Amino acid sequence: MDTFFDSPTRDRSGVVRDMLHMQTETWKAAAKGWAGYARRRCRPTTTPLHVMADGMKWWWTMMDREEPQWASPNEVMWDSGIAKLRDFSQGSRKRVVPTLSLPPQAGHHSCIVDYLPEQSQLRAARAAGLERVYAIEWLGVTKEIKDVTIDDYLAVIDRAVEDLGGKVNLIGNCQGGWLSTMWAALNPERVNTLIVGGAPIDTHAGNSVVAKYKHIMTPGGRIGHYRLLVKAGRGILPGPVMLISFIAMKPQNEVSKQLGLLAHLDDPEYVAHYAKFEDWYRYTVPLPGKVYLWAIEHLFLSNGLLSGDMEIGGQRLDVSRIKAPLYLLGGSHDHITPAPQVFALADHVGTRPEDIVKLTVPGGHIGLFIGHDSLRDFWGPMLADVAVRSHLAPAVRKLRTSDPDRSLAAVA
Repeated sequence: MDTFFDSPTRDRSGVVRDMLHMQTETWKAAAKGWAGYARRRCRPTTTPLHVMADGMKWWWTMMDREEPQWASPNEVMWDSGIAKLRDFSQGSRKRVVPTLSLPPQAGHHSCIVDYLPEQSQLRAARAAGLERVYAIEWLGVTKEIKDVTIDDYLAVIDRAVEDLGGKVNLIGNCQGGWLSTMWAALNPERVNTLIVGGAPIDTHAGNSVVAKYKHIMTPGGRIGHYRLLVKAGRGILPGPVMLISFIAMKPQNEVSKQLGLLAHLDDPEYVAHYAKFEDWYRYTVPLPGKVYLWAIEHLFLSNGLLSGDMEIGGQRLDVSRIKAPLYLLGGSHDHITPAPQVFALADHVGTRPEDIVKLTVPGGHIGLFIGHDSLRDFWGPMLADVAVRSHLAPAVRKLRTSDPDRSLAAVA
């Protein structure tokens, strides 16, 4: 079996450099965090008991997790076992094309698209005039349905769109982005507009961690390492495995976050924000092994979305069939899915160039979906433009640009 040492020299040296850099940054983050705590605690009145109490409070805050919840009122329309369709329309019957959001599915709760009342992609859509808003909630797989396939996930979107009237505005976030792109290519006539944010479309583009480590983790194009993970879970990929993978990409971020908490234990607002994010981040759900392995092989290795080699249900997937207005969002500092991976879709779809919008959002991966500035300066104006295309009265002027550096803030 090939090993790390059988990989090309350039791959080995690149990994070694990355590991050394990662270690250096992790130590820097640790030093900064401890220094922050020392500044807070270095007082003449501080005793060992104070330090011990801090340690206990710190540990308890890190360990005390709750199940994340949706921030906005909603109703469950149905539960297929794989997913739930949630209605956030609050009874609205406004004559507007329904909007369906596909959250990321990487072992975390789907409520990230409705994280807080002031940080909600779904509320941003309603505020823009897209009052008929729906979201898929991906459920953790059980041993009874561990053998579901990518076709079953596409069937979930089929059912949702059919129940919503047959045509929708699709919003795809990260994994939900490549899934919505697949579905749109297979059903182009049922898509009014397509938004793809932070999704690995061209998995060979950019300087992502996955792309850099591809040759190391899949020597000779074999995915035995990933098969062992699924086999150990008896056909299921446990959620904590995905969590560990994300932490390992940038361990310095984890160290900075946890020691930052220690330095701010006396700040109730800081602790509350920390707890809210950790409730979502640490709450993991198991993934179906077959879908996980399919994604590794057909997306990340074969680059199947753009190569033209992917077949679904006997039908070749061709993204050039997508002709709906297209909005692409990439994070300027997204180390998981660099912006070039998202923007590559623009060169392969059948959408007119004047109907393609590419937006570079300042920040990283999660901030792309829930950041205050991202929602206000990018998502809000973009969704307002979608509303114009959804048979609403033209309350805003239409945007027509494919400039990746163009801000939509001018659309009021």
